Amino acid sequence: MTRTLVIGGGIAGASVAYFLSRLGAQVTVIDAGLHAASSVPSALINPVRGQSGGVDARALEGMRLTWELLRELEAAGFHVPHGQTGMLRPVPDDKARARFERNLPPELPHRWLSRDELPVPLPPAWAHALWLPEGGWVDGAAFTRALLEVSGAAVIRGRAEQVGGQWLMVDGEGQNLTASLPTAHSPHPTPQIIHCGGSIGSGWAGEDRTQRMGTLLTLDRAAADVPLSFGAYLAPSAQGGVLGATYETPAQGWQAPTLPLASLGWLLGKGEALADLSGVNVTGRWTGSRLSGLKTGQDERGVWHLSGLSSKGFLLGPLLARELAGQIVEAEK
Repeated sequence: MTRTLVIGGGIAGASVAYFLSRLGAQVTVIDAGLHAASSVPSALINPVRGQSGGVDARALEGMRLTWELLRELEAAGFHVPHGQTGMLRPVPDDKARARFERNLPPELPHRWLSRDELPVPLPPAWAHALWLPEGGWVDGAAFTRALLEVSGAAVIRGRAEQVGGQWLMVDGEGQNLTASLPTAHSPHPTPQIIHCGGSIGSGWAGEDRTQRMGTLLTLDRAAADVPLSFGAYLAPSAQGGVLGATYETPAQGWQAPTLPLASLGWLLGKGEALADLSGVNVTGRWTGSRLSGLKTGQDERGVWHLSGLSSKGFLLGPLLARELAGQIVEAEK
């Protein structure tokens, strides 16, 4: 039986644990519970990215796997707030629409809507609206918790650090629990180590990688029944709705989150441009950091990786985790 040690229990680590267990592997997860990006209260399942309408080559495949997993979790009795409601991408002008159209693959279900076809009203400033019927939103924290629980993995609440090439597991107070984990320099560590530490975990592992902090506002009700996105996004959530998100200047290495007051003013302006926010109240905020630069596969020391999903964690994370799990089990044969 393949023995595996997954470091990190965010969307990457929880998905890897889920698929490894389905392949018959013995899985232990070391999880500090500090899922900087995966704990987002409402994440978009959005195949068309940014203000140019870029579409990842595997976006459709990843999106459909995410919805399939959510149906499996629901059938298993897990409540994960989500909505495959479709999503609306308002587009400001003909030039922006042309950029989108150049990037939209024909196999991606989509349609440009006229004003009388809109599922929710848009301010007059929006010239066009792209409808993505397979898009939607998901409660990130609930999704990752459910994947981890249904995996049946043994979960150790702590964190793993790399010191002098040796993995050390420590508790929340920084006390050493064990120094017996395999060395990262072993060509065939047993158990197999899969590092899915995300933005915070990358720092504990001694990596100097680019982080980008973001903040969203939680709302007492959803501003629209379906997610809206261009520049910022409005979406339903389990507790009402969200307005997201600011994206601060990228930094090297993880930094403790702060309240970006100037950016929140910008965010409110973006939200008001998308929908009528009168009567919608801000109830709080969520801040997390995303790790940029996808890292997947096995390194020269024999350690496996899945991190740096950036804003595509819930779109591509489960898909890449399924593939990585298959590679790990196959490597043991």
